[in-house]
Amino acid sequence: MRIAVVAGPDPGHAFPAIALCLRFLSAGDHPTLLTGRQWLDTAQSAGVDAIELDGLDPADGDDDTDSGAKLHQRAARMAVLNVPHIRDLAPDLVVSDVITACGGMAAELLGLPWVELTPHPLYRPSRGLPPLGSGLAPGVGLKGRLRDTVMRALTARSIRRGTVEREAARAGIGLPADDPGPLRSLIATLPALEVPRPDWPDEAVVVGPLHFEPTSSVLEVPPGDGPLVVVAPSTATTGAEGLAEVALAALIPGETLPTGTRVAVSRLGGPDTTVPPWAVVGLGRQDELLTRADLMICGSGHGIVSKTLLAGVPLVAVPGGGDQWEIANRVVRQGSGRLIRPLTADAVAAAAADVLSSPGYRERALAARAGADTVADPVRVCHEALGASA
Repeated sequence: MRIAVVAGPDPGHAFPAIALCLRFLSAGDHPTLLTGRQWLDTAQSAGVDAIELDGLDPADGDDDTDSGAKLHQRAARMAVLNVPHIRDLAPDLVVSDVITACGGMAAELLGLPWVELTPHPLYRPSRGLPPLGSGLAPGVGLKGRLRDTVMRALTARSIRRGTVEREAARAGIGLPADDPGPLRSLIATLPALEVPRPDWPDEAVVVGPLHFEPTSSVLEVPPGDGPLVVVAPSTATTGAEGLAEVALAALIPGETLPTGTRVAVSRLGGPDTTVPPWAVVGLGRQDELLTRADLMICGSGHGIVSKTLLAGVPLVAVPGGGDQWEIANRVVRQGSGRLIRPLTADAVAAAAADVLSSPGYRERALAARAGADTVADPVRVCHEALGASA
């Protein structure tokens, strides 16, 4: 089967797309990734055919502060730009990242079946949940349900505006205004990070997190047998700033943390940082670090949180914007970690010491990892969806 996989350049979306391509390759399929130019060499080095996704750069008149225009109008323009590339690939199926909506639109323009990839929990509105992004658990009792009803009413206008903008964008490129949606939605998360809802979509299937390591390097941690604390600043533009610097100043073995504690800061890049002798800073495989870690301190993007829980490691989440507040609160409710906001040295030190000294966090992280055994295989889901649509 030939598959075109479409994803934007944000690591939280490009990396899961590369991981899915590798899963297709292992199954004997022939995927091609369309993404930002900065990841083409990375994908190709991993054995994935990759070409540039056209239209990612803003055009004259684009307003990147208008999320609706960015999500819908630009997606429609990008769909038209990328139709020739996808047509040349002659795919049997298109997989389109959830926020890179041009992939699904281009598939429709070409009359091709398509599947949506959601590299985080399902964030569609639900009649049984508070608005996503609030971080709140579903309300309990009359007062709780009333709270959720009021909150949903307050967000309904924004949701409707988004629907209208999407309909107009679709109509503008010759598609029906009413979006038929994908054959399947691959929800690439852990069951522990999902929230039960009474209106789970029929096409949505939890397939487990899709992780890709952009390097083969292994970060050499300081010697010793004390606890290993890994720090991973957010790669998202909305992530909390300064996490590495604050953590290095706060995590002091023998003072704020147990004697012999070691710290490894894993990041794609960043400014030069003063590194104490008990710490190391650099780019290295996070999955390898997590096999040795006792604690992860990270921005609470879904990628690093799910990767940490898959390793059965507890965490301290430092949420920034976007969906990070939602993810961090789900971690707290699940019991596998702490949340701190605002980011201060005292808060980092206190939360890290608490999680390291309390075995219950590790137990809940291991419980979250065990849930990965119940997910579906995304490649099989795609094959079966395509067969059913034939």
